[in-house]
Amino acid sequence: MNVRVAVFTEPHRGASYDDQLRFARLAEESGYDGFFRADHYQAMGDEAALPGPTDAWLTLAALARETSRIRLGTLVTSATFRLPGPLAIMVAQVDQMSGGRIELGIGAGWYAREHLSYGIPFPGTSERFDRLAEQLEVITGLWGTPSGESFSYAGDHYRLTDAPALPKPVQAPGPPVIVGGRGVKRTPELAARHADEFNVPFTSVEQTSEAYERAREASERVDRAACGRPPLVLSAGIVVAIGRTDAEARRRAAPLHAKSALPPEAQVVGSPEQLVDRIGEFTEIGTERVHLRLIDLTDLDHLELIAAEVLPRLKETR
Repeated sequence: MNVRVAVFTEPHRGASYDDQLRFARLAEESGYDGFFRADHYQAMGDEAALPGPTDAWLTLAALARETSRIRLGTLVTSATFRLPGPLAIMVAQVDQMSGGRIELGIGAGWYAREHLSYGIPFPGTSERFDRLAEQLEVITGLWGTPSGESFSYAGDHYRLTDAPALPKPVQAPGPPVIVGGRGVKRTPELAARHADEFNVPFTSVEQTSEAYERAREASERVDRAACGRPPLVLSAGIVVAIGRTDAEARRRAAPLHAKSALPPEAQVVGSPEQLVDRIGEFTEIGTERVHLRLIDLTDLDHLELIAAEVLPRLKETR
């Protein structure tokens, strides 16, 4: 199977920077394509969350200096958390620090509770998507501005005047941008216009296939090909709890049953072979990259088991 495999983590559930560093280093050593993390400031539902949140971009900057090969990024940064100009600077700088291994997953933001807790404005859904659209235009515009030239932008929510459009990221015209979600209208449209990867998170193969078709149709409407842009990379998130035995898999799946603000999710709970089969089903609908959501960042054995029993099988001709 021609598919890249990244790990996706949720440090807001309760993970220190050291936990994330160990996990990212082992993921790199074990052959995973990427280490991605959520960008949240608060756990959801009734979850315990000690020692507390870690900022996504501060963490990725540190990991950039402590790793050498693995790609690093967010799934996804909330457009409500940071202004687009400073965010473009942050991501470009971390891309430099990593030697060109950063990817920016960005979304409209959705979890109202963390905004209330930390005093972050949380406008309505329509405005959040309007802001996301403008952020995508600003960020990619700043990165794509030739050195020595300035960038200006006049939107309804953000205005930039003669920005020097610095620093420049290592990757040109900028780090890959990931836009995703289950939305049926604006999400695929924004991905087609601005993103390099379209991600469908943690749902069934059938629903993912339907979302891919919407993204393909949106790409045709905006005529990416005429703009000289390659087709969107199609990716999927998979919630996994894999074990050598059924009991081990069930133990790892226990946190998945906790009350959460997240919508219902498709899960792979069982053997490594079951995960291989599910990834195979995703590749058959066009998936080029999977993001495996692993719940416990202290469970390094889980990471190693998948690396040993799943990754090699994905390289076999099926």
